[in-house]
Amino acid sequence: MHPLLEIKNLHISFSQEDGVTDAVQDISFSASSGKITAIVGESGSGKSVTALSILQLLPTGAKLTGDILFSPDGKEPVSLPQLPIKKINEIRGNQVAMIFQEPMTSLNPVFTCGFQVMETLLKHQKLTRKEAKQQTIRLFEQVELPDPAAMFNRYPHQVSGGQKQRVMIAMAMSCRPRLLIADEPTTALDVRVQKNILQLIRNLQQQNNMAVLLITHDLGLVADMADELIVMYKGKIVEQGDSRTILKNPKHNYTKALLACRPAASSKGKKLAVLKDFLEPAVNEITPIKKTMPDNRQAETILSVEGLKVYFPLQKNIFGKATAFFKAVDDVSFQVMKGEITGLVGESGCGKTTLGRAILQLIKPTAGKIILNGMDLAAMPMHELREKRKDLQIVFQDPYGSLNPRISIGSAIQEALKVHGMYDNNKTRKEAVINMLEKVQLAADHYQRYPHQFSGGQRQRICIARALILDPSFLVFDESVSALDVSVQASILNLINELKATFNFTAIFISHDLSVVHYISDRILVMNQGKIVEAGKADDIYFNPTMEYTKQLIDAIPGKLLV
Repeated sequence: MHPLLEIKNLHISFSQEDGVTDAVQDISFSASSGKITAIVGESGSGKSVTALSILQLLPTGAKLTGDILFSPDGKEPVSLPQLPIKKINEIRGNQVAMIFQEPMTSLNPVFTCGFQVMETLLKHQKLTRKEAKQQTIRLFEQVELPDPAAMFNRYPHQVSGGQKQRVMIAMAMSCRPRLLIADEPTTALDVRVQKNILQLIRNLQQQNNMAVLLITHDLGLVADMADELIVMYKGKIVEQGDSRTILKNPKHNYTKALLACRPAASSKGKKLAVLKDFLEPAVNEITPIKKTMPDNRQAETILSVEGLKVYFPLQKNIFGKATAFFKAVDDVSFQVMKGEITGLVGESGCGKTTLGRAILQLIKPTAGKIILNGMDLAAMPMHELREKRKDLQIVFQDPYGSLNPRISIGSAIQEALKVHGMYDNNKTRKEAVINMLEKVQLAADHYQRYPHQFSGGQRQRICIARALILDPSFLVFDESVSALDVSVQASILNLINELKATFNFTAIFISHDLSVVHYISDRILVMNQGKIVEAGKADDIYFNPTMEYTKQLIDAIPGKLLV
């Protein structure tokens, strides 16, 4: 009996101006019904290209050799690359379905969520529109979307990230496929939402005896979900087999590196391992970080937030006066001591990003005080605030979106110096920028390059350099590592610790990942529904939480089997 999917000697290359790039190099593996097979690797390892090749969705210019055999009934397999486009279209979404990494770009913004799922049913099954609508609503119930009938008529922009991903799962599961490809299905989602979605995929897989191909860079998810594991590095398979066996006793240095890069409970106070520690001949020691927790009895309070409220109007009367509000931040008070990193953790929609932006006066608060270095920013006139902005900086979640694609990164960083009148001329400013680039472990010749010429981790280093070039006393890191590969995330966290020792800044680190927040922070604030529900030292919150909500966040962290 043939396996459901069998890939034989697959090789995929792309023709470019400077030659041919081999994205996937002679790989072979199989996926069986009733099992979850995980493909793990960093961005650029070839895992998503492999998945796209199964559905023949590779971009124009890609050259594929080898074979992809599909056997839905266990009998004589068919070669997917040899099928005509009409036959492939009958298989796509019907016998083989895919959950894409970014649900917002995968869903059409001009059609309702219900219509897009119903469209798949009408294409592949003999149903009336009424029957297709009823089945879509049942699917929405199955994936546990709130108010499924109302969700049918909502557009993608009207639902949260986790809900969009559930719509994508409903669409993928609508025709009960034999093979489900899940390409990074939980990237940048809250840990609780992530846990629910992964459990949902597992339940549907068991009910329908599907084969699931789970593509991820997170070995924590693999430990919780996968039966079989394939590790890819630079287009090649470096290790494959039973997932538990590989995770407990990895053979290849790359697999060992991916495991070591994850911030574990025992990592706090140590430098995180990065890939070069395992892949280069001279292996570096994992050394302790020179990091001292401020003594709160003596430390100076640099930021004091008192009774902060940020309300957004939901309804207005005929005179334009708001009659109902959404309380994004609701009467929040806390202090941040000089020289410490305070972690702010919570799920999407809890108000943590709004709180960070209100502190920086990027959003005007409804009420309350924000006292930084003895001055109330909320009551400060605009011209004074403009001068004060030099001392307040933010590193955003999306480094590519926060950089202007039309100007070089040297000019982008130097722009901040010009705006605030720092240094006498452009020559000295350029020297300062190059010096800062080297501090964030980039090269001087990167000065003239543009954002698209850098990787995600390098772009985040550029954003950190732009924030630090003004020598601010206070920084906000807003989900700055949430969408990065684990090894890149480790290098950025190490960089933040090193720069903190050099520049002695104070920061708020916003994230939905408690393991990352625990590693980087001295103190943690836990936020839920606009309020701070728990606060304390990082170890106290992580190891001995008192609130049920905090316990749920910790319980949802994937990969406890790896600890």
